[in-house]
Amino acid sequence: MKKIYPDAASALDGLLHDGMQIAAGGFGLCGIPELLIDAIVESGVKDLTIASNNCGVDGFGLGKLLDTHQISKMMSSYVGENDEFMRQYLSGELEIEFNPQGTLAERMRAGGAGIPGFYTKTGVGTVIAEGKEHKDFDGETYIMEEGIFADLSIVKAWKADETGNAVFRKTARNFNPPAAMCGKVCVMEVEEIVPKGSLDPDLIHLPGIYVHRLIQGEHEKRIEQRTVRQKEGA
Repeated sequence: MKKIYPDAASALDGLLHDGMQIAAGGFGLCGIPELLIDAIVESGVKDLTIASNNCGVDGFGLGKLLDTHQISKMMSSYVGENDEFMRQYLSGELEIEFNPQGTLAERMRAGGAGIPGFYTKTGVGTVIAEGKEHKDFDGETYIMEEGIFADLSIVKAWKADETGNAVFRKTARNFNPPAAMCGKVCVMEVEEIVPKGSLDPDLIHLPGIYVHRLIQGEHEKRIEQRTVRQKEGA
């Protein structure tokens, strides 16, 4: 089956529809599928539910979808770098489902493994636990969290072979593997596509069986917050 597509728009062709749920990889601006996000913006699809650690920043990454009001709900663990996110939430334009960071990652991984739910102690006794099933194990209380089964996964890797076996570079791995696993269809963008069999099997982070469509492109790689230390004696 052919997995390589010429660009983001063609890779997403036939996959987008209003009201869908999308799992997006990335952490801050590290390892985000920026080309696929841009194509979703251009598509005009709306009323999206997006599961992602955060929602980019103002004017970049998933923040672009906030600017165009294409997102109706975010399932996130951190939202502190985006003024438009805050404005839409406080005005009632955007619904938020907060998740502890590890819980969000495990919900994605569970969905990819076909696990509909799991118990965790994280969130017990807080607003996170409200309305969720509680169960005691060995005298400790746990809450049940549901796996995420997204309509579409969009992720970013460093390189992949022609079958979709992927390698992520350093911290850019972050949420990308679990996000890739939990979608019915996974579209991945990479910096380099290499011939099949050229990657060391022991170094592959995401097996190609999870990847359905693949594109190669140039990436901006912004720095989210730049801090410069003044030279001594200056």
